[in-house]
Amino acid sequence: MTGTARRTVLRAALGVAGTGLLAAAGTADSRHTDRGPQGRLRIATGESGNLYAAFGLLLADQVRAAYPRLSCEVINSEASVDNIRMLQSRRADVALSLADIAWAAYGGSQPFARRVPLRAIGRVYENYLQLAVRADAQIRTVADLAGHTVSLGAPASGGAVLGDRLLRAAGLTPGADVQVRRMLLPQAVRAMRDGEIDALLVSGGLPLPALSGLGARRGIRLLPLAALLPHLRAGREPSGPGLEAVTVPAGAYPGTPEVTTIGVANLLLCRPDLPSPVAAALTDVLVRRATHLVPTTALGTQFLDARSLISTGAVPLHPGAVVAYRELHG
Repeated sequence: MTGTARRTVLRAALGVAGTGLLAAAGTADSRHTDRGPQGRLRIATGESGNLYAAFGLLLADQVRAAYPRLSCEVINSEASVDNIRMLQSRRADVALSLADIAWAAYGGSQPFARRVPLRAIGRVYENYLQLAVRADAQIRTVADLAGHTVSLGAPASGGAVLGDRLLRAAGLTPGADVQVRRMLLPQAVRAMRDGEIDALLVSGGLPLPALSGLGARRGIRLLPLAALLPHLRAGREPSGPGLEAVTVPAGAYPGTPEVTTIGVANLLLCRPDLPSPVAAALTDVLVRRATHLVPTTALGTQFLDARSLISTGAVPLHPGAVVAYRELHG
């Protein structure tokens, strides 16, 4: 199936999934009879060129279209950890984060020194952990990275946190068994292309344009990661959708075979003091405009599902979002 066909199937699926919501949404139309909330909305996303940033731009466009008195600013960042810290310091109003990192922040566990008050607008899509090596490398498993150099991603990204845990789950000590570098994705791609690193880990949607370009020029292969799930889950409370096995289809990148990796839900977060009308407006956009929130490069299945928006695990929904979901459900 081509990328265009997958996106067509996805949009059709979203339309079907949202039918029950939209059929009962007449009472929620009162939100559109006035001009809606007003003010500035700062959306913390991720690295430029990653699907975090692409999703954030689409979300901002749809919020502006539905609620023209909300001025949206998309902020590029190092992703999950950085985004939550921006919420803490009031440099952002809403932010994207891996669910695992959001739960750690909410509970006050590493990499956070204390609990971070958070609320969720919804679970928006699935991230794929993608550990890429050169196609001709004699590296078949994570354990084979012993003696090699790997980039785990930007220092304040959720992928870097999960990457450290991933190496340890494979019995490797970062910095001793494996030389670890923490690089932004464009830097890591250049380093891999130039032979300065042997592998790079990135967490994001599928496919990532940067990896597609690297695959076309040099040839890459994704390592299977799902076998490490029991080790990653050990000692961690189940808090909702969590880490799960997901399949990267064959051909997601040039010449790559099918591989089973690790997926983790991505949440749209905010502070508890976000005005309820703004939280409701965001929820309204996620439900009503779901088919417009799919980046053109996406293969499809990992994106917004109207049936699972409320599955945010340990982080509770914002009261304004709860009201909006109830109205939309009828």
